[in-house]
Order: sequence, then structure tokens, then C-alpha cells
Amino acid sequence: MTSVVNRLQPLSGNRWFIFLFIALLGAACSPKLQPVAVRPVHKEPEKSTNKAQPEKENKPAAPKTPTIALLLPFGLDHLAPGASYTSSSLHEADIALGYYQGFKLALDSLAGQGYNYKLMVYDTRGDKAQAHSFANNPAIRASDMVVGPVFPDDIKAFTGNFTSMRQPVVSPLSPASPSTYKNQQVITMIPPLEYHAWAAAKYIKEKINPEKVFVLRSGFNEENEYLIPLKKAIDSLGKKHIKIITLTVIHGQLNALLPQLTTTGTNVFIVPATDQHFLSITLRALDSLHNAYPITVFGHPNWVNLSFLKAELLQRLDTYITSSDRINYKADNVVAFMRRYRETYHSEATAFAIKGFDEGMYLGRQLSEGNIKNLAQTDFSGLHNDFKFEKKTGLGLINTHVSVYKYANFELKKVE
Repeated sequence: MTSVVNRLQPLSGNRWFIFLFIALLGAACSPKLQPVAVRPVHKEPEKSTNKAQPEKENKPAAPKTPTIALLLPFGLDHLAPGASYTSSSLHEADIALGYYQGFKLALDSLAGQGYNYKLMVYDTRGDKAQAHSFANNPAIRASDMVVGPVFPDDIKAFTGNFTSMRQPVVSPLSPASPSTYKNQQVITMIPPLEYHAWAAAKYIKEKINPEKVFVLRSGFNEENEYLIPLKKAIDSLGKKHIKIITLTVIHGQLNALLPQLTTTGTNVFIVPATDQHFLSITLRALDSLHNAYPITVFGHPNWVNLSFLKAELLQRLDTYITSSDRINYKADNVVAFMRRYRETYHSEATAFAIKGFDEGMYLGRQLSEGNIKNLAQTDFSGLHNDFKFEKKTGLGLINTHVSVYKYANFELKKVE
């Protein structure tokens, strides 16, 4: 998963370009940026040669231009005299800049198709108090859709103070569970971890259907966020016919499991840990067994971001990982987007820029067509992921689309 529950991990970018861009924004306004109206080009109608005067008709009112409030952590306060960006705040600004430019490029694309928007951009500074205060901003309260804030604590502070709201509030980059906010107006764009667990469980049941699965724990409590829904899904889909055997592994010792392993069927191991030391030792221990026992491993979704995990080892262990935002940089549509982004902004698009573009295209169209509260009826295939929404009472709309990938030819290949 590119996105994480708390502060999002940065991607590399042009730091000097970020400083220049944010400095220009800071000179224009603080903390709010000037609204940007995105308007399509209209051709002048040809003059009629018919001199007969038509009867007067009551022309329908022009369609309303939707207003979008975009709340991102640019951190313009770090441009004040005597202040400076820290490494963390600069990373947040990198995320904000990439997402904004991708989102804006999407609205420009829709404008070329005849749609029209008013975009208002606000700097949350990555600060809960600032997000909380924006909930009382009249312009934001009057908008048709709010995109942001980015981080879970900021979203919670914003929605908690945004009482009696009628418009949707989009959580654009965080996979935090919507139960964190308990607000039916929230739209969660990144599938929460529980949907990764269900995708893995479904694949295990439908494609492998083992008699038992082995869960290898490191002992850290944060693993429960993935394990609890995974066990629930396996019990539900397998009608409790699949036995779940849990072992807390110490120093890679797996001997206690040997009497329960099979040499004729597939031994499915679920490893929910992300700790480097634990994984290095435990995966080597599994590797020592794979010649004698058929082994298949299902890893935590964040494994895709762990550079210390080697594709050769993961391929030997027949490893599967779920993901909601894999980007195929060789695909024609991605190549075309990267070229256009480069031509427009003179920089390379980050994964957050691609997310911003996908979400801008999807949400912008649905907002203009009056379907923003009915996303469960309209799926969408984007550059980084598909959107397939479910509406949950009290929790809002949640994107549930998760794919299953397997290591083959030393890279992840989509299998489901």
C-alpha cells in the first residue's frame, strides 16, 4: 500500500521546484490559496441566415458550477520570516503539491469535455487545529465537495467540527478505517486494511482451499489490525472448515510446526509482520523448509514498500501480496499521462500526482453529473487503481477494490 494510516510516506521529487511553487503560493495568499476557475472553451455559434425572428422562449438556467474545496498540507507557515521547512514538513508539502497538480490536471481534462468547476485550495499545514478551524470557514461550508484533509487525525478534527454538513468529505490518501471518523458523509478512496484481509482470504479459499493455514506472528499488537479481519474472513468464507494455527515465532524457530506440515499439499503461511529484523530471520527459516515442504506465503500489504525484501526470495516462497494502488508505468495510458504531466508542470509525476489525477477525474465527473452520493452505482478504472464503492451505514462510502499479486519473473504480477 503506498498510503499509510498515519503520516504518509514521501516519494522523491524536485525539492527546488517545490520551494519555488510553494513560495509563489505563499506570496499570493496565506493560508488560503486563490480560487481557480476551470472553464471549457466554447465556440461561438454560427450566425443564422434566417431573418425571421424566433418566438421568445424561456431559456433554462445555466447549470450550476460545482465548487470543490481542496485541503492539503502545503505548510506555507514554514515560509514565514525565521521559519523553515523540516524534513517531515517538506515531505508533506511534496505530497500536497503532487496531489494538487494531478487533481488540477484532471479538472482541466474534464473542462475540455465541457464540464466546469471552481476549485478553492486551502493549506491545512498538517495541523489538527488548523483542520478543525477550517470546518467553520463559510466558503468551505458552502462548497459542494471537500477533498481532504490528508491525515487521519486531521480528517477526524475536521469532520468532528463539521456538524450538519450536507456535502461529502473525501479522504483522498489514507487507508484508515472509516470507523475512525464515524461520519456517513466521508468518502474513503484508499481501501482500508480489512479489505486487503478479505481479498487474501477469498483467494486462499477459492484458489487453494487448504485444510489449515499457519499464522506466523512477531508479537507486536499492530498486527491485529490485519489479522483480526483476516481470521474473520477465513472463518466466514471457509465456513470454519479451514483450521487457523497461530505461532509467535522467536528467532526463526519453526520446529513446533513441522509435525503439522504436509509434503503433498500446499502449506499456507500468513505473515502479518513488517519489522525488518523479524522478517529477515523468519523468511530465511521458511526458505530452509521450501525444498521439503510446498510453501505459499501471504504477506502484509505494506511489503510492497519494503526494499529489504528480495524478489528472488519471495518468488521461491511463492509469495502473494494484496495491493490497491499498483501502477503499471509501461501501460499506454500511464505513459500518456506522464508525458502530459511533464509538459504541463516540467517535473515528473509522483504516485500521489497519479492518485490525484484518478480521483479528480472520477469525483469531478460524478459531482457534475449529480452522482457524488451514489458512487456505489458507478465503478471506475484508473491509472493506479479501480474504484468500487460500498455504502456502509454510519461510515459513508468506501472503496473496496483490492487486487492480489504474485511474485513471478522477479516482480509482482496481478493474479486476481
